[in-house]
Amino acid sequence: MIEIKNCPSLLQDGYNTYSPKALKTLFSGEKVNPVLSFNIDELRNVKELTEAMRRISVSGAQEKFPAIIKSGEIKIASDDERSTHIIKPSPWDITLLDRKLIPANEHVTMQIASQVYGIQTAANGLCFTPKGQPVYITRRFDILSNGSKLTMEDFASIIGKNEQTAGKQFKYNGSYEDIANAIKTNVAAWMVDLERFFELVIFNYIYGNGDAHFKNFSLILVGDDYRLAPAYDLLNTSLHIDGSDFGLNEGLSHDIEKSDVWERSGHPCRLDFERFGIKIGLVKKRIDRILNKYSQFPDLANNLLKQSYLPEKAKRNYARIVTERINRFNRISQ
Repeated sequence: MIEIKNCPSLLQDGYNTYSPKALKTLFSGEKVNPVLSFNIDELRNVKELTEAMRRISVSGAQEKFPAIIKSGEIKIASDDERSTHIIKPSPWDITLLDRKLIPANEHVTMQIASQVYGIQTAANGLCFTPKGQPVYITRRFDILSNGSKLTMEDFASIIGKNEQTAGKQFKYNGSYEDIANAIKTNVAAWMVDLERFFELVIFNYIYGNGDAHFKNFSLILVGDDYRLAPAYDLLNTSLHIDGSDFGLNEGLSHDIEKSDVWERSGHPCRLDFERFGIKIGLVKKRIDRILNKYSQFPDLANNLLKQSYLPEKAKRNYARIVTERINRFNRISQ
């Protein structure tokens, strides 16, 4: 059984369960047991759980399960229950390097995004199987307290990317400029959300998220207007795979002028992100304000990493990856 020393949501030390603040943000104030009453690994071949996963993901490849909170326990939602949360265990693919670390990786990355950089994120935390295996849990931001569901669409759908139009790898085929243009087309307050999106692109680069594809960004209908949805699925994929710098195969833009640093090294620097910001229509002063936040590894981010549920070796590798990305980012182009 795992020993809980820090809040499994906000990572505050001195808690052997969710802190009061975490209970409020993640569970609407209800006291919830962080230890599940079931072992997901033992249930993965059970028809009920397989069907539950399909209710969240039509692809079947995403290992996400609809969950509810019932009498202080986290439970798998049944067919007739509207889920309020999603739980994500470690992936089933045993060939994936350190796959069992992915829930704790996603958790700490999401907390860094929220607590350090002020990025709007889905409320999240960890829960644990009886055997002590961390499982990621997130509150559904598209479900209101009265049970009604907000309309939400990812950018693959908004842009019209699917297997028929863009092939099996459709969610990776394009650039971040495509998303920026779709925000300007579909969001009334597009300048605000364009800045939020721009910062997410920077954050994903610095924190090694090479899987930030079209389906990992969405618009959500709030009242009569679409807005950029809170960030989700943020994690340092470089801990598990040797991927590219970006989750989209055309990177920032298919025709952006690359710096000499990028041309020479194969990796972008700050100048490239400046050019991207200007290209999508942001003001230089606002671009600089965002970029300045990523010129160093903040103490708070490092402290959250130390408080996280990653093992010590993974914490060191995570910090090394981020530090290397920041050093790349800070290189001066001639």
